[in-house]
Amino acid sequence: MSSVQMITIDEDRDGQRVDNFLLYFLKGVPKSWVYRVIRKGEVRVNGKRVKPLTHLATGDLVRIPPVRTAVRAADAELSTNMAQILTDAILMEDDAMMVINKPSGLAVHGGSGVSLGLIESVRQMREDIRYVELVHRLDKDTSGCVMLAKKRGALKQLQNDIKQKVIRKNYLCLVAGRWPDDCDRVTAPLEKFALPSGERMVQVKDDGKKSLTLYKVLKRFDNYTLLQASPVTGRTHQIRVHCQYMRCPIVGDVKYCPDDLLRQGAKDGFDRLFLHAESLSFNHPVSAEKQFVSAVLDPRLAKPLSRLKEGGSR
Repeated sequence: MSSVQMITIDEDRDGQRVDNFLLYFLKGVPKSWVYRVIRKGEVRVNGKRVKPLTHLATGDLVRIPPVRTAVRAADAELSTNMAQILTDAILMEDDAMMVINKPSGLAVHGGSGVSLGLIESVRQMREDIRYVELVHRLDKDTSGCVMLAKKRGALKQLQNDIKQKVIRKNYLCLVAGRWPDDCDRVTAPLEKFALPSGERMVQVKDDGKKSLTLYKVLKRFDNYTLLQASPVTGRTHQIRVHCQYMRCPIVGDVKYCPDDLLRQGAKDGFDRLFLHAESLSFNHPVSAEKQFVSAVLDPRLAKPLSRLKEGGSR
């Protein structure tokens, strides 16, 4: 059992919700424990009870109750190899933010308190950074540009810019078949659902959430089309489901690509989802200067792509 902790909020945590602050400060503690102690009034801010959505301010004094050691999940340790991979993957960094070329197969957040995701890995390998948070997310199997904020103000500004559609994200995706010549946008509404197994999925549904993805054909091959996809809205699996909706599923997409096309993709050398967050265009959260950051394509995608025959009669 740990002792009561009294934490003074600094400017990096100004405006953060109480629940999110506790989940960050008490790494590995289950969400259920955090919300229970808040509900019971064991968490106090300036001596007063608070709610999970209460926002903290610089100078606030937060009382954190004792935490039983058994409540904490075991922390995974970042390997030297992964630390080097992520260090080499940093595309830009300054005092306010960084952009990383996330590898495919690495989740942005760890699961169940034991596995390490991108954000936990960065916190371990860069102990010199007092504050670092994800600005946005990428699916585990998607590679490419991910923004992280190193200041609370930068996080709020960048997330607001995403909401205001100031930030442009461009993705590369290789789809099966011939993308229609006259299709430069897909507006099919999307809805989340779960399979009996609990697996999270997304489908096109008339009463789903409005969604918009812009598409541009980059190259045509005998059995594939290379596209640039630019999501205007930010729905879960948006690009993937919009491609499926157009009957051109993304190569290597085990959730939305039919088995026969998965087998053909594997035969042609594609052993992962061909979806890559190629570039970001944004205003710097402090200077407001225009920024453009791009990430090279994973060799696991670039090499088999280079072997495809251009043409596209199909």
